Amino acid sequence: MIYQSITIILALLSVSITAKFYLKEDFNDDGWKKRWTVPTDWRPKAELGDWKWTEGEFPGKAGDRGIQTSEDARFYGLSAKLSEEFTNKDKELVIQLSVKHEQNLDCGGAYIKLLGDIDQSKFGGDTPYQIMFGPDICGYSNRRTHVIFNYPPKNDNLLIKEDVKVETDNLSHLYTLVVRPDNTYEVLIDQESVRKGSLETDWDFLPPKEIKDPNVSKPADWVDDKVIPDPNDKKPDNWDDIPAEIPDPDASKPEDWDDEEDGEWEPPLIDNPEYKGPWKPKQIDNPAYKGEWVHPLIPNPAYKEDKELYIRANKSLYVGFELWQVKSGTIFDDIIVTDSFDEAMNYADATFKQKKGPEKAAFDKSEEEKKAAEAAARASSGSSDEEEYEEHDEL
Repeated sequence: MIYQSITIILALLSVSITAKFYLKEDFNDDGWKKRWTVPTDWRPKAELGDWKWTEGEFPGKAGDRGIQTSEDARFYGLSAKLSEEFTNKDKELVIQLSVKHEQNLDCGGAYIKLLGDIDQSKFGGDTPYQIMFGPDICGYSNRRTHVIFNYPPKNDNLLIKEDVKVETDNLSHLYTLVVRPDNTYEVLIDQESVRKGSLETDWDFLPPKEIKDPNVSKPADWVDDKVIPDPNDKKPDNWDDIPAEIPDPDASKPEDWDDEEDGEWEPPLIDNPEYKGPWKPKQIDNPAYKGEWVHPLIPNPAYKEDKELYIRANKSLYVGFELWQVKSGTIFDDIIVTDSFDEAMNYADATFKQKKGPEKAAFDKSEEEKKAAEAAARASSGSSDEEEYEEHDEL
């Protein structure tokens, strides 16, 4: 029993010792400005919004700060260098960041990019990247957590096939992406899994394993009509004698109608309630029906397995934000890049998890105070209106 406990402890220590943080940023000291670079050559200065260093309106912990977008209708750029070059061969790849929209975001990105070697002064939307991960909101139809991988064999940035949910309230939420050496991935929000699966299945990295056999086509005599007209069904003899329209029985000739000048009066036509439309024989099951024809599949000669799909960090050196926000106010915090999911969760436990509850309490208190102030203002306005009405009444 003692031996088992020692083995477990040593295993945990081994994970902790071998795990690396390539970036760990909590923005709690003003030295962050030296660690992060604004891309001054990306866009004119007037188009770039300023990053604000702040606790926010309702912090979960006194003194805990992040960086916030501060000007509406602006582009935001910022990048930081990793502690060392990162390639996740035979390793996990984890990107994690906290995002809080204090502004009721209506349209704007809040995602981070993992990058190779770049010129930080020119970093922008056209700069090649390896991973793009995080929230993107614009209206009600475009709300997702981006998980985009660049795949050099296709020279393309590949979006996940099915959108991942995103949080849209005013509180902090922790977004985590982990890619594992078994070619699987997982996305977590607030340390809870919201999507996981196979890289090969959920992105179009590779051609399909199977294709339709080009040498096979549906037989000419294949019957795929489920139903047919009943050959024994006959049209009633008087079916075509019923007109689609009939004279309106309730109509009467106007008193001022002159047959000599106006011609013979005819009542207007209305839909005939007895009319049943063109006759069609009833449908019956087709006795010759063979079912829906399925095109046979064969192995795709263009398919080649890629056992290293998971290597999505390849000589990575930087992370960066290049965003557009119509309404500013998003706060970013607790950003990490690591090769250990366990260490990422430990970091989340020590940061996000500690602040989550107090932040919610502070937010609820702030909302209650706002509602109370608005109620008081309405009451005061009502009293003023009544006094003004009484003064006019006396006059």
